[in-house]
Amino acid sequence: MNKDLENINPSNTQPQVQTSDGAILQDQTILTSYKPEVGLENINPTYTQTQVQETDGAKLHDQRIITAYKPGPWLESYKMLRTRSLQLMSNNNWSTLAVTGITSQVGSSLVSVNLAISIAMELDQTVLLVDANLNNPMMHTMLDIKVDEGLSDYLLYDKPVSELLINPSIERMVVLPAGKPMLNSTEMLRSPKMVQLVAELKNRYPSRIIIFDMPPLLSQADALSFSPYVDSVLLVVEEGQTKTDELKYAASLLKDVNLLGTVLNKATDHKIKYSADSYRVY
Repeated sequence: MNKDLENINPSNTQPQVQTSDGAILQDQTILTSYKPEVGLENINPTYTQTQVQETDGAKLHDQRIITAYKPGPWLESYKMLRTRSLQLMSNNNWSTLAVTGITSQVGSSLVSVNLAISIAMELDQTVLLVDANLNNPMMHTMLDIKVDEGLSDYLLYDKPVSELLINPSIERMVVLPAGKPMLNSTEMLRSPKMVQLVAELKNRYPSRIIIFDMPPLLSQADALSFSPYVDSVLLVVEEGQTKTDELKYAASLLKDVNLLGTVLNKATDHKIKYSADSYRVY
């Protein structure tokens, strides 16, 4: 584990970055500006095989997806989260990130989506967002995409991943949806096929950031069992709801993984608000 990030501190004494509903990224490293790698492949990919789906801006706005909002403090906070995350990943030569929350109510899936989109806004960066919440998939609803098949079909029926990818009309971003819910999600995420897929994605697209949206850490075993197969983990907690004992327990569970940092979500201190008049469609 990165020694600079091993202590999860619920206090607000460390550097903070606000994200969705005033979320705050907390880590223990002061970061300089991120310099993307030069010469990345597939910077402006053409989706000849990937499905391209148009999305409804009003629905994205309701889901608080940042592409539906005008530039402002709320969007800038996600760019700061992106910058901090990308620099740490670049410094450690990491390309895969699992995002999980303490519980199901902290908003970790929204952080996953908006972080992925903000990374895709980089002109020389591509991102793959994988819905690995196989028990309760959410990405398709949040991004307003129609899904008939997904990751579960690859794991169960050998469906080619290339036929499952969807571009939600956002340049440099591709989504691998979860597909149909699976009751044995923990076992499937640890299966040889899933481990092979993660390795293949990393090797085939070494310059692409891959984000896995995971179920809650404390209520399901999925995130913990899957964490050894990714480079790093981002933990989302909720102000006023996440208890100190929960945070300490989460820290003990993640003691052997590379913890990228924590996001304090739904923070009331210096909370960034969004309003109806900030709506827009790309």
